[in-house]
Order: sequence, then C-alpha cells, then structure tokens
Amino acid sequence: MRSFSGRDILSLKEFERQEIFHILNVAKQLEPIARSRRNSTMLAEKTLVTAFYQPSTRTRLAHEAAMHRLGGHVTGFSDAKMTRAGDFYQESIKDTVKMLEFYGDVIVMRHFQQGAPHEAARWASIPIINGGDGWGEHPTQILTDLFTVWTERGRLDGLKWLAVGDMRMRTMHSLGYALTQFDCPITFVAPPEMSLTDEFKAELKQYSLDFKEAEHVEQAIAEADVILVEPVVQPDYTKSRDERTGELTLTPSNYRITRQLLETKAKSDAILLHSLPRMDEIPTDVDITRWSRYWQEAYNGVVMRMALLALVLGAME
Repeated sequence: MRSFSGRDILSLKEFERQEIFHILNVAKQLEPIARSRRNSTMLAEKTLVTAFYQPSTRTRLAHEAAMHRLGGHVTGFSDAKMTRAGDFYQESIKDTVKMLEFYGDVIVMRHFQQGAPHEAARWASIPIINGGDGWGEHPTQILTDLFTVWTERGRLDGLKWLAVGDMRMRTMHSLGYALTQFDCPITFVAPPEMSLTDEFKAELKQYSLDFKEAEHVEQAIAEADVILVEPVVQPDYTKSRDERTGELTLTPSNYRITRQLLETKAKSDAILLHSLPRMDEIPTDVDITRWSRYWQEAYNGVVMRMALLALVLGAME
C-alpha cells in the first residue's frame, strides 16, 4: 500500500480497497479525541489552508474543526470574491496555489470548476484535498459516509445501497467509484434529466459495479440497507454562487423519503444518510426516527477529516 504522507486526496477512483479500510481504521483510532471534545497536539506544528471558491458549511468547517482537534492551525478564505482569485484580476489557480503553499502545509479546495483541485495539485508542493469540484467528485464526503456505515454495521461488503437524487452530483460520482471496491449492489433513483450519464455508466461497468436504476424510491427501498439521499432541487455547481431568488420547486414524491415510507417499506435497521443541506426530500419528522444518521454523519465528517489530515501530513501511517 502506498504511503499517504504528502499524498493528494482528489478522486476515489485512485483508492484501492485496502487503502479505504486503512483510512477507516485511522479514523476509528482518532475518533475518541472528537468524542471527548478535546484537542491533541498531533499537528501542533502544521497549518491547514482553506481555499473555498463555493459556499460551504460542513466541508469547510469540518476540515477546520478537524485541524483544531489535532492541535493545528487554520488560515484561508471562504469566499473567493474577497480575494484576487475572485475579484477583477481573476488570478489563476496556478498563481493562487503557488502562493498558498507558502502559507501552510496542506490545502483543502472547493471549486465550481470540475478538475480545479487536480489543476492545483499539478503546481502545489504540498498535499491538495478535494473539498468538491463542480459536478466532479467529493471524496471526503463519501469516505465519511463509508465510515458512518462501517461503524454502525461493522462491515461494508454485502450491504445493499439505494442512492436517491441528482446523479450529476459530485457525491454520487464519488459514491459510485468507492463502491466498486466492495460487494455493495446499488440502485440509483433520479429524475430522467438527472439520471446517470452514459459515460458514467460505462465507467461503473468497467469497474464491475453491480448497479441498476429505478424510477421510484418505493421500487427499491425495501431491499436497501443504506439509503443515501441528495436533493433533486440543485444549485448550479458550475458557478461560484447560485443566487436565484423566488420560490423553489418541491421534490416530487418519487424522490422523497418520508416517515410513512420508512415505516411501511424500509428495513427496520436501514441507515438513512444525507450530506446536507436538504430541501424537502427528507421531512424533519424523519430526524427522530431510528433510520436517520445524518447528524452522526456530520459528526463523523470531522473524524474523517482528522484521519485524512493526519495521514497526508505524515502524523500517522
């Protein structure tokens, strides 16, 4: 297995099964630090740089919280408009990253341009972590989801997944790539205009993922051990900020996970995940049911980023 020290975290296509399990085990070792709400000194001499060209709540703050939990420091920006990268100059990724690498030891980047973190990694002498790139990928989120399922169920192999939402989303891409490493059949449910692209389906077939598509959640929810939901009402991820105003459309029933649906159709021990934010695809009365795990998922997001930071900065092997 390759060392993680100095390694970029860009795409889950780059990870083998044993590497994913190694990350999960490191996260498990570090979890008590987060659980006890204390900070260690593991990364006391290191600094994380956040470069967020798109809005973020969980991804940015989870990385920052993770760095603080490990005793490190944080600098960076959460709005590119307040920097030369987003104002009149529109400074290039190369020029921006060549400066940022002098300000810290690892960079986590979210960008509206697909492939931007990969471009940054070409020029940076320090590790780049992809915090979401346009419609591309979101590897740290799906590693968080795998960790949530693994800690809850004690395994990944043999679990059946149901993914509901916009299949153009970066989380869905990373999920598909990740599950190619496990015995995890998955059913995708999406509106026709948001379904799996032919190119992505060809990739998943090449990697031998056992997948199928359905038109309604009711057609697949009874078999699912893990239900991962994303909105079908989406911003435009190719822009730095979607500033549409007015009333947004509601989620059609085909793609909503209601309490009644869970009570009448779902397995009693199924796990319901959502990376958030949500619209109306999961009503709030589902929050207190035995299926919901999205708050645990948010907590695990800090733990997973702790593991990734410790690994790429060489504090753990």
